[in-house]
Amino acid sequence: MASISRGWILGGVVTVVLIAVTPRAILRIIETGDLYLLTGQFFHDILARLSGPGRLRFIIQPAVAIILGARGGMKDASAGVPPFLWALLFHKEHRQELLHSTVASIRNLLAIAILLDLISQFLIFHDIRPGAALVVGPVLIAVPYALARGLANRAWRRKTRRRPTARIS
Repeated sequence: MASISRGWILGGVVTVVLIAVTPRAILRIIETGDLYLLTGQFFHDILARLSGPGRLRFIIQPAVAIILGARGGMKDASAGVPPFLWALLFHKEHRQELLHSTVASIRNLLAIAILLDLISQFLIFHDIRPGAALVVGPVLIAVPYALARGLANRAWRRKTRRRPTARIS
């Protein structure tokens, strides 16, 4: 019998919440004609999130993503894989493996980021905009993760290159 992991439960909760709030969001778009994403109000609300409940997540979530990215970058360097973004864009032979390891590393963190964004929207604005949560949450994770993974790869390669090798006589 297959076991249910925390990741499946977390992903299921996020999916159920998003499905539950999407009809209201669609109705709001139909009524007002305002897509909200990437508008002046969207960016104003981002600033409000920085000072409202849950503002610590703007520090903790990217920090955790950086740690996970650095760990992945060191593994990539040890395996001889080029830096993350470079390999993702220009080395087709590594792309699938990199995407798989990235999803495995950050899927729970992404789900938590989306869920926390939905909760903070409700606490601050007494309204939920699922599109914004699907943009803000992942950006807080994906950008620091990708940068940290690539930089850690380069740093780890340089560090291991400079290390003297032991000679066996």
